[in-house]
Amino acid sequence: MMRRKKEEGLIITMSNRRKERRPLQRGRISTETIQAVQALKRAKNDPHLLHRIFDSKIRRLIKFDLIALLRELQRQNEPFLSLQVFEEIRKEYWYKPQVSVYADMVAVVASNGLFEKVHLLFSYLRAEILNADADADVEAEGFNVLLTTLMEFGIYEVVMECFQLMKEAGCEPDKSTFRILINGFESKGEMDLSAIVRQEAEKYFGESLEFLLEKEEEAVLTSHTECL
Repeated sequence: MMRRKKEEGLIITMSNRRKERRPLQRGRISTETIQAVQALKRAKNDPHLLHRIFDSKIRRLIKFDLIALLRELQRQNEPFLSLQVFEEIRKEYWYKPQVSVYADMVAVVASNGLFEKVHLLFSYLRAEILNADADADVEAEGFNVLLTTLMEFGIYEVVMECFQLMKEAGCEPDKSTFRILINGFESKGEMDLSAIVRQEAEKYFGESLEFLLEKEEEAVLTSHTECL
């Protein structure tokens, strides 16, 4: 899924993770960002050199370049470097918590088996969203992306915690939310969790949950059209 890039706030766009990674292209990001990526990758196994690079290069980058740096490290599947740059971004005065950004971070660390980092990232997200002073971007779309990512990697405990956080943040689950959760749990044989979420869905939409079949029907229709 592609996510938008806005001028205000922190919005990071990542391409489809299933696509083959393309080489870094100078026309898309600044020279400073390219140099920062290369320097970080050379130093990633040397903590002292890495610290110096953050002091001399990374913390001097402007907002656009810092965001581009994180995006490029994610694209190149560099989980530890991505985490370190994300930590720097979270310290910036312009930083605005966004659930979709966390979804991208979770995807990078989880795809590398760093599940303890998933729990760490979620603890950050929870604290930021529930902080009364934080100007967090909490929309159902962002939560749905994060829930999909967590479901994909089978991190069910955090899936349920994320669903609870969504409601605590005042963001009402929509039909897509329940499709992701119920269909996802059932496809993975987690019937007890599915039953819990079904009960919740009935509070919002009544006992008839026909919308759970919409995605499947659309897929069948698309497949049929392609065959034609």
